[in-house]
Formats: sequence, C-alpha cells, structure tokens
Amino acid sequence: MSEFGATAFVGDSLTQGGNWRDWLPDEDVLNFGVSGDTTDDVIARLGDVVEAAPGSVILLIGTNDLAWRRSAEHIVRNVETILVTLRRDLPETRILMQSVMPRGHEFASEIRDVNRHLWQFAPTVHAMWLDLWPAMALEDGELNPAYSDDRLHLNEAGYSAWLAELKPAIERLRQLPPTSRSIQLPDLGGRSWSDA
Repeated sequence: MSEFGATAFVGDSLTQGGNWRDWLPDEDVLNFGVSGDTTDDVIARLGDVVEAAPGSVILLIGTNDLAWRRSAEHIVRNVETILVTLRRDLPETRILMQSVMPRGHEFASEIRDVNRHLWQFAPTVHAMWLDLWPAMALEDGELNPAYSDDRLHLNEAGYSAWLAELKPAIERLRQLPPTSRSIQLPDLGGRSWSDA
C-alpha cells in the first residue's frame, strides 16, 4: 500500500488496457477504465471512484465522445463536471488530468480545441495537467502510427511512450500539497462556452 493511498485510473479502453499494476509496482492501482466509455459514462459512475477514496486520480477521457459526434463544448463541459465533482467529493485527492490523446488527423482540430480549454480549466480545481501530444502526435495531429495499429488504441510501443510521460507526472503530482477543503469551486452554471 502506497503512503499516498490508492491511485485510481479513470477513463476508457486506453486506460482499461493499461497494465498499470505491473508498470507501476509501487502504486496501489485501481483501474476504472471501461472500454467504450464517453464523458457521460464517466459522470454516471463517478460515485464508484469517490467511494474508493483514492489518494490520486489519473483521468483520461473524451476520445469516444468524438466517435459519437459530440461537440468539443460537450466534452469540455462534461470533463469540467467530472473534475469539479472529484474535487468537491474528494477534497484531499491529488488529480492528474491528461490531454485527450491524438487519433486520426481528421479529429486533430477538435481535440486541440478540447485540450486547450481543459488545460485552462484544470488549475481552477487544483488539478495537474499532463499534455501528451508532444510525445504521441505527429505534426498534423495524427496519432504516431508506431504507437497504434488502428489510429486509436495503443500498442506496446504506444503504452511505453505514454508511460514515459506519465511516470514523471505522477512523481510531480506526489510533490503537490494536499488540497485544502476550503477551495472555492468554480460555478459552471453561469459560464458561457466562450469563457471556458
């Protein structure tokens, strides 16, 4: 058992497919990755994550929303809801928000838009941001073909590249002080999309 408590990985098949217990042997890993999950699905099952009371949450979600033709605004608002809910219900938990992974270059513009908004929002709920694009994407926004056989899911090389970014990010996350219960949470109700 880690002195920092359990580490909960939350997301879709990219998260589910990770062999986190073997790759992070010093972590007490809980894998809440579910294949096919969208941001709506994660919101629906956040209670399970909260009930587990992890010391850290590692979040990656949003790519499946694109397959359902959900807008960038929909994805951003849902991820903001996820982050606010985690921060409200797990005030002492360290949160690492990862950028939506690249996939086929035809999705690149929309994913960049989502990531830009989430990068701006994460600090408002004291979540750490990890931008995976420099390590995973080609210049045109395509997921590096060396890392995937289908332009979406990761192969062994893809997981190795992700892990190379994630391990130091988790180390940095550990160095952050636990969040105070007195944090002022943003009110998502009244904000317009252009302010996000």
